[in-house]
This record gives sequence, structure tokens and C-alpha cells, in this order.
Amino acid sequence: MGVNGPGGPAGTEALDGTTLHSLLRLYGQAGEPLGCVPLTEGLLNRGYRLTTTRGRFFLKHHLDGDQAAIARQHAVTLRLAALGLPVAPPVADAQGSTVTVLDGRCYALHPWVEGRHHDGGELTRAQSRRLGALLGHVHMCLEEVCREESPAAEHPHGAQEGPGGPSGGLGDPWQTQDAAADPQDTYALIEELLGLVRRRPRDSFDELAEHRLVERRALLERHAHRRPAAAPARGWVHGDFHPLNLLYRGGEPAAIVDWDRLGVQPRAEEAVRAAVIFFLRPDGTLDLAKIRPYARAYRRACGADTAELAAAVHRVWWERLNDFWMLRWRYQLGDHRADPGFPASAALSVWWTRSYGAVREAFTD
Repeated sequence: MGVNGPGGPAGTEALDGTTLHSLLRLYGQAGEPLGCVPLTEGLLNRGYRLTTTRGRFFLKHHLDGDQAAIARQHAVTLRLAALGLPVAPPVADAQGSTVTVLDGRCYALHPWVEGRHHDGGELTRAQSRRLGALLGHVHMCLEEVCREESPAAEHPHGAQEGPGGPSGGLGDPWQTQDAAADPQDTYALIEELLGLVRRRPRDSFDELAEHRLVERRALLERHAHRRPAAAPARGWVHGDFHPLNLLYRGGEPAAIVDWDRLGVQPRAEEAVRAAVIFFLRPDGTLDLAKIRPYARAYRRACGADTAELAAAVHRVWWERLNDFWMLRWRYQLGDHRADPGFPASAALSVWWTRSYGAVREAFTD
């Protein structure tokens, strides 16, 4: 039952029938399995579209296995659902638990949500405005439902993490840290990556990677004095708000999914980072005409002022200037899943630096 997917910690592999039957017996009312199809969109967990005699579900295998942290995330999404946010809270098993442990692995069962993903190119300006309002509303609701949560309980996904787990230290596209990247560390990383690129048989990707690494080093040398200082205001955030974690039904959001990175981070940075992912064009530029209504709606929804957004823009720009996670996956891990996104992502840093004032104005106008 199921189809084999890509390997590796974040890949998707088939679940055998014995495992499925054992899991579903723990849920009692979920029925008997009829089909289980691996989904390949996610980068850090495994997911399956599960069909049973009682309906369809999303089965998630949490690779980190932190049962307490997963349960906390589930509790938050249940409270968010009670406030009317579009989420897909987990299904409780026969014992009332939303986290099921089988053979040392943590699973969660969610209702299947019909919908599709939209990137910013598919959104109208009105939908972009509603997207910003939705994220601002998420931040306000999180502030309400997480009042009793201790920041120390936030999930370790806020730390550096790569495909190898929290100790991998290879970074990912939605990582955030209090301390801004040190350019000296970035120079050393660039040299290491250039060495890896130059000692292998070359293709067009390698040529582009070498060009962008040399270009970025020169760019960073010119702007190293602009390293940001302290992080702006912090708050509870989704932590991974991007197109693959937002399902639309028709033109409206149907469900915000994947709350694994729920935690306390600079709040406005999530708004900027999400916009950069949603509204990045294939040529490496940002659609500022859509970012402007998005940012205005976000500020209105959560009360963020322009100074907070301006600081967040600067920190995310710096983060992107020092970030090479896609190349680290390819050259250090031999993981090519992020390769298709590299041309636009690498071009963005150059364009953003040149258009810095226009980008900041779009977020603060």
C-alpha cells in the first residue's frame, strides 16, 4: 500500500499495510485503510493522503519525534480553530491523544482539506491584501491563545536546522535567529562552497552557482557595514508561512497547515519573509505592487508600525544576503530538491540590494 517517494530524512516513503492497520486501530473511528499515497511537497516531514472506509485524511509522520512539542502545537491549533482561523486541527485517537507513537515514530492524523496552493503570481491585489490581513490576524490570535505558553517551550525548529535534523546546522529557507549573520562566517562558507563547485564535473547549474558565489562575496564586502543590530519586537508566529502551507478553496484560504515551527520570533520578520516567498518572480524580482497592499493589510490587522516593518525588511535582506542553504543542500548533502528555486533566489539578493529603498517603501508605505 502506497508508492515509494524520494529518500532522505525529508523525503516521502511508502507505509506498509501492517503499519497503517496498527495506526488506524488506535484511532477507533477512522475506519480501515483503502489507499495511502505519499505526498512530496514537504521538505522536513513525511505526509500521506490516506483513504479509509470512513473518508480521507492527511497522515503526518513527524520526523523529529518530539511528542510533547507536537502535542503543544496541536493544542494551539485547536484553540485557533475555536477563534475561527482556517486551520486543520488533528484528530484525537481513542485515548484522546492527538499524537500517536508507533514503533518509536510520531504520527498525527488530520482531516483531509480539499484545496490547492497559490503563489503570489496567481493572487490578485485584493487577494494579496487578504493574505496580509490573514497573517496579521494569525499573529493576533496566537498572542491570545499562547498567553499561557512559555517561550522556553517553543519548538527547536527555530534553531539552525537542515535535512539532517536540528544538529545539522545547514540552514533552511525559513530559519530565523536573534543574531544577524556574521559576514566573516559567510566569507568562509563561500570559499568552502566554491571549492566544492570547482572540483566536480561542471554543468550549467555549477557555472551559475560559481558566478553567484563570487558575485555575492563582492556584494557582501561592499555592504558588510550594514549588518543589523538587535532583533525587533518578538511574538508568537506560525514560523513557516509560505505557499505550500496555505491551501485555497476557490479564491479564499481554506487551511493554514504545518505548524511545526510555531514559536517566538521577531513577528514582522515572518510577514516580510512570507511576502518574499509568495511574491518572488522567476526573474528574481519582487512584485512590489502586490506587496504594498499585503503589507498595509498586515500592519492594520496586527498594529505593527512602519518602523517595525522597516527593521524587519533590513534583517531579512541581510539574512538573504548571507544565505546559501540551497547550495549547501546540493554540494554538502547531495540533495538536489531545492535546485529549481536557486536561480530566482540567488538573483533576488542582487536585485533587492539595488532596489533596497523601493522594497522598504513597499512594506512601509
